[in-house]
Amino acid sequence: MSGVRAQQKQKTRQALIEAAFNQLSAEHSFTNLSLREVAREAGIAPTSFYRHFKDMNELGLTMVDEAGLTLRQLMRQARRRIAKGGGSVIHTSVLTFMEFIETSSNQFRLLLRERSGTSPAFRAAVAREIKHFIMELSHYLETETPCDANHAYMQAEAMVTLVFSSGAEALDQDAQQRAELTERLIWQLRYIVKGASGYQKESQSQTAPKVAGQ
Repeated sequence: MSGVRAQQKQKTRQALIEAAFNQLSAEHSFTNLSLREVAREAGIAPTSFYRHFKDMNELGLTMVDEAGLTLRQLMRQARRRIAKGGGSVIHTSVLTFMEFIETSSNQFRLLLRERSGTSPAFRAAVAREIKHFIMELSHYLETETPCDANHAYMQAEAMVTLVFSSGAEALDQDAQQRAELTERLIWQLRYIVKGASGYQKESQSQTAPKVAGQ
């Protein structure tokens, strides 16, 4: 029975997370959510909420973690598809990211809003997720391109910053505008890669600035 109860508890916990995401929108941020509304949509009594989360802040931090993990998993899958079938890394990755924006807009809205929100805990959680994203891309660049660790990290950081900025812009665009933004983003990322490659060749005798934490 304990295994069944554990599965049911995890199912209810996930239902609460999904219910909270469903209630987010361009006009409705996480700070506007009420515990009672989230519990109602998840199909449980408000008092049962506390069996799964200490409070709404803990729920929100879990949502940030899940949004970041979902995006990273999608990007990993894109890179695996490229490794197996070939194709442009940048083109496939950007299309995958834009699909995430379209299908999981509320998850991305949460990351954007809480990145500069009033809660230090939420800001730190989003910063941590973005750091994970940068580190994974940095490792990929170091492994798959003639790029040392320091240059790979700076290149990854620039690319992630640009992608997140474009994602914020894409949230409120129609299909045509988003298609144009996607094409522009692909070219901008290519410029970064080309510039990084050229710069590294020219500066092999120079020392690049050290990255904090590297």
